Amino acid sequence: MSVYEYTVKDVNGHDASLEKYKGNVLLIVNTALDCGFAPQYEELELIYREYHDQGFEILDFPCNQFANQSPLEDVENAKACKVRYQTTFETFGKITVNGDDTDPLYQFLKTSKKGVLLPAIKWNFTKFLIDREGNVIDRFGPNQRPTSFEDEIKAALA
Repeated sequence: MSVYEYTVKDVNGHDASLEKYKGNVLLIVNTALDCGFAPQYEELELIYREYHDQGFEILDFPCNQFANQSPLEDVENAKACKVRYQTTFETFGKITVNGDDTDPLYQFLKTSKKGVLLPAIKWNFTKFLIDREGNVIDRFGPNQRPTSFEDEIKAALA
């Protein structure tokens, strides 16, 4: 299986197939605007602008599972990202990353690349790097700023 086989919800609640990203390198991130890691949006946008023309996409999945740090409705959340951090990459509908209601995409991501000790997502801004074939290359924790693994992104794009 690859990430391209999954369908998620866009901010309007419509099905969005990840197949449209086939052939691109992806960075999939669970986010929250009220999280202490939210300033990473700035670095995410810088990296997105730097490598987008080479086939790099960032997929932003807001998640309200950690201390209710993403309370806005989906459309308002996407607008707030654009206003606060000038994001131009795609924001999707809220997603559940842990527990019984875990979205199938995140089940796949977590089993493909486990975190330290457990597969569970520990907090917002956990990042998964995906190669052009839809395979998970690596997983980066919330403390790992996007620019700290820029070399891995460049290698995936090569």
